[in-house]
Amino acid sequence: MSTSQNKDNFFLKLAFQQAEINLGSTSSNPSVGCVIVKNNSVISSGRTSFNGRPHAEANALKRNNIINSKIYVTLEPCSHYGKTSPCVIKIINKKPHKVIFSINDIDIRSKNLAFKKFKKANIKFKRHTLKNYAEKFYKSYFLQSSNKTPFIDAKLAISKDYLTINKKKKWITNTRSRVVGNFLRSKYDCILSTSKTINYDNSLLNCRIDGIEQKSPAVIILDRSFKIKKKLKIFSDKSREIFIFTQTSNSSKEKYFKKIGVNIVKLKKSNNTKKDVCEVYLFLKQLGFNRILIESGVKYINNVLRFGLVKNFYLFKSSFKLRNKGKNNIKLNLIKKLKATIYNKVRVNLNGDSLHRIEL
Repeated sequence: MSTSQNKDNFFLKLAFQQAEINLGSTSSNPSVGCVIVKNNSVISSGRTSFNGRPHAEANALKRNNIINSKIYVTLEPCSHYGKTSPCVIKIINKKPHKVIFSINDIDIRSKNLAFKKFKKANIKFKRHTLKNYAEKFYKSYFLQSSNKTPFIDAKLAISKDYLTINKKKKWITNTRSRVVGNFLRSKYDCILSTSKTINYDNSLLNCRIDGIEQKSPAVIILDRSFKIKKKLKIFSDKSREIFIFTQTSNSSKEKYFKKIGVNIVKLKKSNNTKKDVCEVYLFLKQLGFNRILIESGVKYINNVLRFGLVKNFYLFKSSFKLRNKGKNNIKLNLIKKLKATIYNKVRVNLNGDSLHRIEL
């Protein structure tokens, strides 16, 4: 690999680090990163703003004097007029020497148009650098325009002896694992759980980390029999969207939850087949949710794993055995089958616990 290619890879990876910051928090827009380089030094950077605007390029281009610089962007800059003017025009007006981006946009209003405009403006360009990396990074964005279910990940905590319920305490893993779990939530636009899990844990399912509290995702509660309790912590946060998906009619409960700002969605009667489960996720996609994290009991997670709906499975594993202090509601046969791939550890210090990401 040439020195020039190495440099391009390096700076584009810095741009992806910018994009990573707001992944899951940019609404229907993709999270893009942009880095501007002059004389082999970064002189400016930007990322897609919270809720999707301004775009990454606009944020990075706020700096003056970028003539003859190189601009690295994780996704093809937009070429169409929408709520803002095209990023391609903003870039051309700044007269950079070269633009390097990783992968073409899928939006038909911009796809394959940027390089034509750069060529016409006599600005050098290069595309498809780190293309394979970009295809993985933007998998959830690419699914938006398909008729498939959205991007779904799941996470679960277990003891060293594969138990998922601590009969003595609320938690299985340690404080450090829970902080990382909170950070993981910030990468999604909604969290899906079940009424059984939320009733039992009374969890807030938010991002309790200074600086990213506003990235707490919307909450989807699967509650086919409408058994969710009224006085739970999760309903005290009025800043987040909460949806209860149910098959059961209960006028007094519906009236109560609607009054406190909770959305009620009525489901068709189902037998919990793959088709029934997929319909829920396709409806979430229609609501604008494209990155979903499942945090539920093992029974529901077992189903979505069995149906092949999960892209990444995050397993937080305690360093301690629970023995008779713990239990499972169902057998963990499917999850134990993943043991062969469990050595794909995430490199993070969890004070004795471990985190495994299993790509499915």
